[in-house]
Amino acid sequence: MEPVFLNKLVSQNNEWLSVRQAAIAENIANANTPGFGAKDVEPFVSVISKTHLAMTATHGSHLGQTMEAAKASDMEKADSWNVTHSGNSVSLEQELMKAGEVARDHSLNASIAKSFHKMYLAAVRP
Repeated sequence: MEPVFLNKLVSQNNEWLSVRQAAIAENIANANTPGFGAKDVEPFVSVISKTHLAMTATHGSHLGQTMEAAKASDMEKADSWNVTHSGNSVSLEQELMKAGEVARDHSLNASIAKSFHKMYLAAVRP
């Protein structure tokens, strides 16, 4: 098992958030395009679950690997709220809610990175 680097995880999540924000922006830009179907990216949980991180017992009295991660195939992609007569499935309200989620998650990542930075500084100060 590889070690989990929390800074790397935050960085990967930020990259995923930027890709999702680009997809949301494309949906909003094509809100009036006839026949355009709304797009979204694969959830970060399923992306990270494909990395095959597993719990490892380093001592005989540690818990075994009895817990299983949720399968990505169990998730279903939600359809947009409505489809217009032109075949366009972009809902501006839904896209703006997604953009708000991205902003909130990015703010959370920034707070986590700031906390790690403070922890590192506290560890190296005499």
